[in-house]
Amino acid sequence: MTPFPLFGLPGQAAHERVLLATDPATGLKAILAVHSTARGPAFGGCRLWHYDTEADALHDALRLSQGMSLKNALADLPFGGGKAVILKPAGDFDRPALFAAFGRAVQSLQGAYITAEDVGTSTADMRGLQAHTRYVSGIPRDGAFGGDPSPKTAWGVFVAIQAGVRQVLGRASLDGVRVALQGLGAVGWHLAGFLHEAGAKLVVADVDAGKVARAVEQFGATPAPVAEILAADVDVLAPCALGASINEKTVPAIRARLVAGAANNQLATPADGDALQRRGICYLPDYLVNAGGIISVAREYRGEGEEAAVMAEVSRIAERVEELLQRVRAADSTPARVADDWARSKLVKPA
Repeated sequence: MTPFPLFGLPGQAAHERVLLATDPATGLKAILAVHSTARGPAFGGCRLWHYDTEADALHDALRLSQGMSLKNALADLPFGGGKAVILKPAGDFDRPALFAAFGRAVQSLQGAYITAEDVGTSTADMRGLQAHTRYVSGIPRDGAFGGDPSPKTAWGVFVAIQAGVRQVLGRASLDGVRVALQGLGAVGWHLAGFLHEAGAKLVVADVDAGKVARAVEQFGATPAPVAEILAADVDVLAPCALGASINEKTVPAIRARLVAGAANNQLATPADGDALQRRGICYLPDYLVNAGGIISVAREYRGEGEEAAVMAEVSRIAERVEELLQRVRAADSTPARVADDWARSKLVKPA
């Protein structure tokens, strides 16, 4: 039998705690992974997704929670890394009841893990959790900052692309820069709008043909087949779908010189980042680029949120991109490996 990592991923620190939560009455099967609380309570979203096997779900939870530790550390947030995945029940199910059961599982950790929305979940789901746990964020609040973090995530990716285009392509603006967008979900759609307003020329792909048609109409985008978007003839590739899209099969076909997108865990393995570098392609690590959403929900949770201040904090992702590329040049290494070392050095209790 092939060994499976129960306590952590190869080459990464072991997880502090992994909770398997079930509730037969609602069909809940959830994995709540607490990777690190070195900087504070573990903070990360909840994903509702169909997985082929329970082992796939566990692996996803471990990868995502470990990535949240790095993301929160680089963003200088007083939180550690965690993530939850709910295995989507087959057929029809009672969604409020399912999330009520999940909320009870979150509450059982007594604040070691704080949840928020992610792929497959919504602000309505998070609002429903409030009746069962106080360890939840990303909720619209009357007269206060909060709610859907996807525009903040998209803004962070946008300013990262701007910085990358300056540093890697040597271009002062995005006017005329060709960008391929893989995925037009909540974050991808907002990102497309920001890029279009800045004058970028978009090539888009999504499994939802209706979203592609809207992007063609609203943004003048060029449609591309989902299977071909990674190989589009563009300057920038922005993966905004699910993870591991950059792998040993897709790397040889990528023609963009810069890769910067919102999807988590874009590299299937660290070696894929090395392969991009050998091809002269600069990869900006996803957990640096897509931190806008966690910045938003973290400030909301702490009661520190105010739109202008949070947007300014998210915009500082561009400064971290510039610093990362300076560190890469000094270290003669790859952005993915340098960013990992930089983030791990910050996995300590904030001063």
